Amino acid sequence: MSCSETMNSIPFMTSEILRLFMGFLIAAFHRQISDWVMKQEQVLVVAFRQRGIPAPMISNDTARNVYFGLGIFIMLLEMARIWGITHPESVFFLFLGR
Repeated sequence: MSCSETMNSIPFMTSEILRLFMGFLIAAFHRQISDWVMKQEQVLVVAFRQRGIPAPMISNDTARNVYFGLGIFIMLLEMARIWGITHPESVFFLFLGR
């Protein structure tokens, strides 16, 4: 089996599409994810400050923007990877590392 046959196999493309879907889910549910993470972070910040260690606290809007940006970044990266895999004649294919 050649390298191109391996890269175009169904399990390989399934994992790429699942990563794309994961990026979509992170972007779609960024508010819930960031709110949960911020609750956990508040507990850590209070524990650090009680022990005399200054810890910065970011705002909820900043955390939401970070998770939304992360989800969009994952989606764009996976779309570029899928396009590069399906178009092996392109120069982008060289940057996939496979």
